[in-house]
Amino acid sequence: MQTAGGTPGAGPAVEAVGLVKRYGARTALNGLDLTVPRAAVTAVLGPNGAGKTTTVEACEGYLAPDAGSLRVLGLDPVTQGAALRPRIGVMLQSGGIYPGARAAEMLRHVARLHAHPLDVDALAERLGLASCGRTPYRRLSGGQQQRLALALAVVGRPELVFLDEPTAGLDPQARHATWDLVRELRADGVTVVLTTHHMDEAEELADRVAIVDAGRVIAGGTPAELCRGPASDVLRFSGRPGLDLVSLRAALPQGSEASEPTPGSYRITGDVGPRLLATVTAWCAQHGVLADRITTRRHTLEDVFLELTGKELRP
Repeated sequence: MQTAGGTPGAGPAVEAVGLVKRYGARTALNGLDLTVPRAAVTAVLGPNGAGKTTTVEACEGYLAPDAGSLRVLGLDPVTQGAALRPRIGVMLQSGGIYPGARAAEMLRHVARLHAHPLDVDALAERLGLASCGRTPYRRLSGGQQQRLALALAVVGRPELVFLDEPTAGLDPQARHATWDLVRELRADGVTVVLTTHHMDEAEELADRVAIVDAGRVIAGGTPAELCRGPASDVLRFSGRPGLDLVSLRAALPQGSEASEPTPGSYRITGDVGPRLLATVTAWCAQHGVLADRITTRRHTLEDVFLELTGKELRP
C-alpha cells in the first residue's frame, strides 16, 4: 500500500510543549510535553481521564489549548487547520460518520476529497468491508464500524494518522489485519499515533510509548527501555532450603539479586535471558543442587503501566 508518507529528517511530526487545557475547574492537560518522531508508531497510553483524548484532539485541531505550544507537521492545528487537514487522517473512537450512509459510498466520498487516494475496492477488500458495502453505517456490526473508520482515516494517503482505540471490539482476525495495516503504514513512511488500552498492542506495534496521567507525560521511550530495570525480570526455582546465597549472588551477572522468600523457594531478579539462566543452572550443578520448577517472567509494559499509574480503578 503506497501512501504519501513523511520525511524522517524533517523534524518531529508532533511537538507539544507545556500544553494546558481546562474545562471549568477540571484540568485535562497540565503542562504536557510530547514529541512524536516521523515515520514511526507512537502509542499514547493512560488510564481513563488521564488526558489522552484531549491531547489527540488538540493535535487534530478539534480544540485549542489554553496554554503551551503545539506544532503538527510544522503547523499550528488551530490557526493553520486548513493546510493541515489534507495531510492527516483521523480515526475517532465513535462518531464522525453519517448513520444512514452506506459503507462503500462513504468510503468513496472521502476518497474523492483527496488528490491521490488509495484504491477504494482494494482497501475495502483488505479490511473485510467488501461484502457490506451497501449496508448503512448504523446497521454495521461494531467491528465493521471500526474497520470502516480505519479505512476512512487512511484512504487519503495521509502523512500522519491518528488512531483512537483502533482495535476496540474487533475479533482476533480483524485485530491482526489492523496490526498488519499499521505496520505497512509505518513501512511507507507514515507517522502513526495511536491510543490503546491493550498493552500487548502497544508492545507489538509501537516504536515509542508515551504514558500519560493527570494531564502530563509521566514516562516515555521505546517499549524495551520502559520495561528495562534492575528488578525488571524474575527467575524462580525450587531447591533444598538454605542454599548459599552469598555464593550464588557472586556468580550472578552484575545488577542481579538473589533471595529466598520462603524456605526452598528462590527468586532472582535482573535481566532474565540465556546468560542468567545458564549461570544459575551452572551454579546449581557445581553445588549439587537439583533445581526444580524453573520459571521466568519478563517485565511487561503492563507491569510498568500499573507501577506508574496505580492499580485503582478509574471512573
